[in-house]
Amino acid sequence: MSVVEYNLLSDKKPVPTRQAANGDLCADAQQKICERDIFKPVRTKDLCILARQLATLLRAGMPLVPALSALVEQLQGDTLAEIMQQVADSVNAGSTLADALKKHPSVFSSLFVNMVAAGEMSGTLEDVLLRLAEMLEKRVNLAGKVKSAVAYPAMMVVVAVGVVVFLLSFVVPSITEIFLEMNRALPWPTRLLISTSTFIRTYLLLIAIIVCAGFCGIRFWLRTKEGRLFVDRSKLKLPLFGKLFLKLEIARLTRTLGILLISGIPVLGALEIAKSVIGNSFIAHAMDSVKDLVSRGDNIAGAVRKTGLFPPIVFHIIATGQISGNIEAALIDIADMFDGEVDRQAKTLVSLLEPAILIIMGAIIGFIVLAVLLPIFEINQAF
Repeated sequence: MSVVEYNLLSDKKPVPTRQAANGDLCADAQQKICERDIFKPVRTKDLCILARQLATLLRAGMPLVPALSALVEQLQGDTLAEIMQQVADSVNAGSTLADALKKHPSVFSSLFVNMVAAGEMSGTLEDVLLRLAEMLEKRVNLAGKVKSAVAYPAMMVVVAVGVVVFLLSFVVPSITEIFLEMNRALPWPTRLLISTSTFIRTYLLLIAIIVCAGFCGIRFWLRTKEGRLFVDRSKLKLPLFGKLFLKLEIARLTRTLGILLISGIPVLGALEIAKSVIGNSFIAHAMDSVKDLVSRGDNIAGAVRKTGLFPPIVFHIIATGQISGNIEAALIDIADMFDGEVDRQAKTLVSLLEPAILIIMGAIIGFIVLAVLLPIFEINQAF
C-alpha cells in the first residue's frame, strides 16, 4: 500500500516519506517560498480558480492529497504551484488542509483558512470551497466595477492635466512671444495665459518636486493608523463616490459574514474574520463595536444599528432574518441587493463623469485657443 493510501485509509499516522522526514520545508526552502509570496503575490482570481478546481476534484471522489497533487500539475510550475506542493506535503505528513494553508498567510487569508477549517470539521469541504470560490469571484467582479468607475475618470484627468501643462510649457510660449515683441496692449485672456505659462515654465521643476514630495508624504501618512482612518472616513463623505464605496464594503461584508455563518463558524468568530475583508478601516473600526456589543449579549441587528454607519435597510433585513431564524440568507440577500446597486451606480458615474471631464478639458483648451486668437483678430482689425 502506498503512503497516500495508508494516510487516507488508516487512523494511524502515515509512515514518513523522505520529504516528510525532513519536515515540511527546510529553512532555506521556506524562506524562498515566503519571498515569492511577498514579491510575486497570488491574485484573488487565481485563488478563485484554485478553490473551484479543488472542490470539483473532491466532488468527483478524488482523495485530498491526490487532488492537491493534481492541482500542482495543473498549475505547471507557477508560484502558486510551489506553494500548493508544500501544502500537499504537509497534508500527506498528517496535517489538516487548514493548518497547511495557514503556513502561507500572505497567500491564504484568515477567511480562506477558517472556512477550510470549518469545512473539514463539518465534512463538507467541497461545498465550502465552492462557496468560497463564488464569494471571491463576486468580490473580484464587484471591486473591478468600482475600480473602473474610479480609474477611468482619474486617467482622463491625468491626461488632461498633462496636455494642458505641455501646451503651456512648450507650445504657448513660442506663440505669445510674438505678441510681446509687438508692444501692444493685449486682451486679459492673453495676459492671463502668458502669466500662467511663464509661471509654469519658471517653476516647473519646483512644482514637480513639490508634487512628488507631497505624494510620498501622503503615502507615508497613509501607512499610519490615524492617516488611514482619516482618509477612509473622508472617502465615505465624497460626493458621488462616497455612497458607492460604502455600498461596496457592505456587500463585501454581508456576503462574507453570511457564508461564514452558513459554513458553521460561530457568530463572534465570523464577525472577526469578516472584519478582515473590509478595505475601509473606518468601517472595520465600526465592526469592532458590533463584535463587542454582540459579545455582551446584543443581537447583530441591534449592534449594526447602533454604529449609525449602515443604511436602515441593512439592520431591518438582518432583524427580519433573526426573527425567522435564517439570518444567513438575509445577509446574502443584502449582499446581492448592494451588488446590483454598486453595478448600476458605477455605470452611471462613468456615463456622467466622462462627458463632464471632456467638457472641462474642452473649455480649458478653448480658452487657450481664444487667448491666442484674440490678439490676432485685433491686429487684423487694426490693419
